[in-house]
Amino acid sequence: MLDIDGDRLNARLETFAAIGGTAKGGVNRQALTEGDRRARRLLAELAWARGFLVFQDPMANLFIRRKGRVDTLAPVIIGSHLDSQPAGGRFDGALGTLSAFEVLESLEDARIETARPVVVVSWTNEEGCRFAPGCMGSMAFSEGEIPAAWQGKVATDGAGFAEELALTIASLPEAEMLPLGFPVHAYIEVHIEQGPALEANDIPVGVVKGIQGTRWLDVSVAGQTAHAGTTGLSYRRDPLRALTAALSGLYGAVMPADPDARFTVGRISAEPGSVNAIPDKVHCTIDMRHPEPSRLDDIERLVTSRIAEEAKRHGCTTEIARSFDMAPCVFSDALQRAIEQAVATRGVKSTVMLSGAFHDALFVNRVAPAAMIFVPCRDGLSHNEAEYVEAAHAVIGCDVLAQATLAIASESKNISVISFREQT
Repeated sequence: MLDIDGDRLNARLETFAAIGGTAKGGVNRQALTEGDRRARRLLAELAWARGFLVFQDPMANLFIRRKGRVDTLAPVIIGSHLDSQPAGGRFDGALGTLSAFEVLESLEDARIETARPVVVVSWTNEEGCRFAPGCMGSMAFSEGEIPAAWQGKVATDGAGFAEELALTIASLPEAEMLPLGFPVHAYIEVHIEQGPALEANDIPVGVVKGIQGTRWLDVSVAGQTAHAGTTGLSYRRDPLRALTAALSGLYGAVMPADPDARFTVGRISAEPGSVNAIPDKVHCTIDMRHPEPSRLDDIERLVTSRIAEEAKRHGCTTEIARSFDMAPCVFSDALQRAIEQAVATRGVKSTVMLSGAFHDALFVNRVAPAAMIFVPCRDGLSHNEAEYVEAAHAVIGCDVLAQATLAIASESKNISVISFREQT
């Protein structure tokens, strides 16, 4: 058993929330900004004060290491991220990172020697709002390189990715540099659920079994612009009418028929965008999600065929392209059992669940056994300044992480893992 200091954890959450804090109680601490660098510096200073080792890699992923009895064994990594949305909450990412650091401090307080090293990580740019894509740090870690295409990326505020990354690394010159990627025994991430299920069912812990697959489509439907007042129905080639007819049918067909499916139109626009002209072309984005790859294929086929059929019926043409394709992942059975045992030890309720959003754990899962622990958030709100986690729930999540980490880090045998190839 490992006792954590819940008051210290919640005080730390308050301290970090002040870095980039907003008037409405949220956080604006976007990746690779000065606020992000301040948060990294504070975490590193807390680590040095406890005698832990601090490292960073070429992607500015920050690692805090507590040595193990056999320090050459692959470490157990725990953590999340510190960057936020522009008008984000104070718990998304920070809860997982600071819970992990509390576990490290509690191990040190209790003078417990683990067989393996335990490493806290703060991944770079999980959110992807300033520089796309999200999860850059964990993605680069799992691939062992920074994609060349990222070097020329420009932020929403005009800053260059390469320059901001270099400034962030340079802001912690005391941290020893590591190459991208190293052997990992296991990875566990605590995160807020970002949905309403745990709170609605009064369950303090979600044991996450995997992350559903995600595909994004860019859709364009082209017709013919014409005068809104003089063009009768039979003469119209209205792409907006074709697209909305298709979307109406898809809203009624995708999610109502499959409770695990997700279908979302996030953006829609029309050209030339005149109030008194039939559009010439319309665009939209479609976000599709499902835990089973074959069902994701089915949904994509349905979406593309319905849009094509309606376009043809209205005398229009279509262009549909994938802009993002993320395969589902299945987390380690062994780590799920360790988390469930930790829950049982502490005598709290839990449920096994699937993550609807993707997290850094998805990418780490490609190179090591991974798992996640969810805690409830009020009204399911996240990416919102009103995001809130009860102090007691934050403590429970950290407590479960602590017991699971202690159990896993105390063993020297390897954990079996389903390979990414087998999952997909």
